[in-house]
Amino acid sequence: MANHSWAMQALGVIIGVVAVTMMSAAIKGVETIFDRSMNMLGSDVLYVEQSPWNDTDDFWEYKNRPDIRPSTADALNRMIASSRSSLLQMAVAAPSASETVACGRRAIIDANLIGTTDTYALVLPVNCQAGRFLNQDESRSGRNVCVIGSDVAESLFDSQDPLGRMVRIGQQEYRIIGVFQKQGSFLGLLSFDSDVVIPLVAYEKYFQTGAENASILVKTKDPKRIAEAQEELHGELRRIRAVLPGNADNFTINQQEGFRSTIGPIKTGIEIIGLFVTSLALFVGAIGIANMALVSVKERTREIGTRMALGASRRTILLQFLIEPLSICALAGVIGLLFSFLICSLLSMIYPELPVTLSPALIVLALTISVASGVGSGFAPAWQASRLSPIEALRYE
Repeated sequence: MANHSWAMQALGVIIGVVAVTMMSAAIKGVETIFDRSMNMLGSDVLYVEQSPWNDTDDFWEYKNRPDIRPSTADALNRMIASSRSSLLQMAVAAPSASETVACGRRAIIDANLIGTTDTYALVLPVNCQAGRFLNQDESRSGRNVCVIGSDVAESLFDSQDPLGRMVRIGQQEYRIIGVFQKQGSFLGLLSFDSDVVIPLVAYEKYFQTGAENASILVKTKDPKRIAEAQEELHGELRRIRAVLPGNADNFTINQQEGFRSTIGPIKTGIEIIGLFVTSLALFVGAIGIANMALVSVKERTREIGTRMALGASRRTILLQFLIEPLSICALAGVIGLLFSFLICSLLSMIYPELPVTLSPALIVLALTISVASGVGSGFAPAWQASRLSPIEALRYE
């Protein structure tokens, strides 16, 4: 019965260890996949768009702004070429629209259609798992070719080779020349695997884009001086878009830091939930173990008196009664880690895009918490046992 009670009390420590390890692993996984997605935005790239990524409270103010036209990229490139001291390197237009992409009877609704040029690959990393990106001739002529995301390729062609096949976008047929490497998504907030890229000339000919879908990507020369580059870009855009002194901007300059603000509430939510569950489980477990340790001291009072009468020191008694709860909590920590490993393995199988792993630091943290719980819950009863009077302990019934 006593062993069964110890096992029940250790359950709280097991739950606490599982909670703290899974919380930390989840946060690390979210950060990893977020950084992976953010790499596609470029740490040295500024985005000229209609509205900010992280604050669209005043919807109509942004909606009524003048269109951001692809010709803005040409004006910026002329400015960059004329200034040797410019912190900007290159600008490329990349308007987008939601369109249906079809092949035979299969279709993808709301694919992200992007119109751009071959210089897009010089601004952002473009990795194709098959085929290639747009070349200069295709960009200039507006040839009906496209590069598709991995989700588009999988949905339309399953395991077949999509290169050279034709897809229908709007009323036009486009030949597939490349397939982007799979990027994954960030908690449904960001995905590049449904992108379809066509030449900008073809895009402007067949599709209309308002300011809400326009985007000018501007690569900077030095990521460490991106704030200065943004100030330079801000001034040039006000001149290009003829914004009078004293008037508010009719454009927004975004960068990946704007998206990074979205991860804060997610991390905070996970931490609060994990901290609450961990604290509650450890508190209940520690109280239970401390109670069992006190019961053990009461039941073995005569034994304590006998050992002291035979010469056992108070330190020896203290260690004897401290090692027992410490061992229980350490074992509970190991069991909790085994459960955490199992949960991580299952999550990796179910959600392979979410990197949830237990690092050596997490293992050390879990074992430290377990040992600390054992010391915290067992010290008071062990101290009480070591302070008993040998004579009174021997008289205890």
